[in-house]
Amino acid sequence: MPQNRFDLVIFDCDGVLVDSEPLAALAYHNVYANQGMSLPEGTIAQCVGMKQSDIIKRIEELTGHQLPDKAEGGIWQETRRVFSESLQPTSGIQELLEKLNTSRCVASSSSLERIHFSLETTNLAGYFGDAIYSSSMVRHGKPAPDLFLHAAREMKADPKGCVVIEDSPFGVEGAVAAGMIAIGYTGGGHTYGSHAQTLLDKGAVAVFADWKEIGYWMHTANDQPV
Repeated sequence: MPQNRFDLVIFDCDGVLVDSEPLAALAYHNVYANQGMSLPEGTIAQCVGMKQSDIIKRIEELTGHQLPDKAEGGIWQETRRVFSESLQPTSGIQELLEKLNTSRCVASSSSLERIHFSLETTNLAGYFGDAIYSSSMVRHGKPAPDLFLHAAREMKADPKGCVVIEDSPFGVEGAVAAGMIAIGYTGGGHTYGSHAQTLLDKGAVAVFADWKEIGYWMHTANDQPV
């Protein structure tokens, strides 16, 4: 893949680099069930892209279930367990990263521990080194632009020259608010019928379910206005 006009490609982690969202949803269901609270199907789908504290608040808003503080630590413990058993990279991502010449980083709502664990478990860690940024590093998580702007500053990139690849409406909103180009990705196991249109409605300039198509878009966009 030839060097293109973008200074930096920012990848979300969950649902983009790794096919984690169905597994993460299972972990939340298990933790709440252990506290005697059943989450209706689709509850976690409405929280994709949020950091954990915001997810817990959103679940309470949607269901009335209030998770005890003492149980919050169990979310990562259960998530780590199911990830260890089943987590995989999204199909085709390794091939894209092998060919990508542009600078890249990860900007995720997950904790640093979870991001590192996910990338190491799926053998993607070597493609990013220390260029990994978590919402724990900023005041406001997605859909605020804070995380993306922080990543751009750390990577010494102009936000206008950044492309963000996101699977969640909140992530796309944050990227657009940061003045960056947002590309939607719908190749994860949690995709749904209106997923692509939802991302377009939030400001993604294009949406793809295949990493080869994203690679081609980044290559051809070198000579096209975006």
